[in-house]
Amino acid sequence: MKTDSQLQQDVMAELKWEPSVHAAQIGVEVKDGVVTLAGEVSSYTEKLNAERAAQRVHGVKALAVEMSVKLSQLGKRNDADIAGSARNILSWTSSLPSDAVKVLVEDGWLTLSGDVEWQFQRQDAADSVRYLLGVVGVSNQIAIKPMLSATVVKADIESALKRRAAADAKTITVEVKGTDVTLTGTVHSWAERDLARRSAWGSVGVRNVVDKMNLV
Repeated sequence: MKTDSQLQQDVMAELKWEPSVHAAQIGVEVKDGVVTLAGEVSSYTEKLNAERAAQRVHGVKALAVEMSVKLSQLGKRNDADIAGSARNILSWTSSLPSDAVKVLVEDGWLTLSGDVEWQFQRQDAADSVRYLLGVVGVSNQIAIKPMLSATVVKADIESALKRRAAADAKTITVEVKGTDVTLTGTVHSWAERDLARRSAWGSVGVRNVVDKMNLV
């Protein structure tokens, strides 16, 4: 198991290795395997890439993000321009029903709302707008319409886990209450943890996934 000092060095090295991130502007602190990223970045895209770089490092148990986005003069746009671009790109996103997603922009922070039937549609909407010039953050408040019973959802999730990660399926427990899914148990990497979460979100009608899994 890595010490906090070793983990800090590895995260810093990974940030330096990531070409889309200015690592010198980002501070890294580690305590009990929990990594905190702080500092200023020049775009929301850079912030996301820094988060993903840190999560790639083996041994990271959790990530706290205290980075702020400070746009350069060239990167600044008014809210009306950002909203117009977001509406256009959402209308071109083939996975989304027409006019299913509403857009609100305030001081560069983009909020999405509306209703869709699948988690992948909710994710596609956020992914399509998060890289727009001038955006400093995205709040995804799109709701997923419930369609199936808790019994069916639970069976779908457990089947998906067994298909994709048979070894981990035995160590993960799925609990369904209404449209909320809670995952407990143990996983051995961030990739396995992400797979379990995506398997849960892949079932129609799931509105919320609560991750209580332990990384060992």
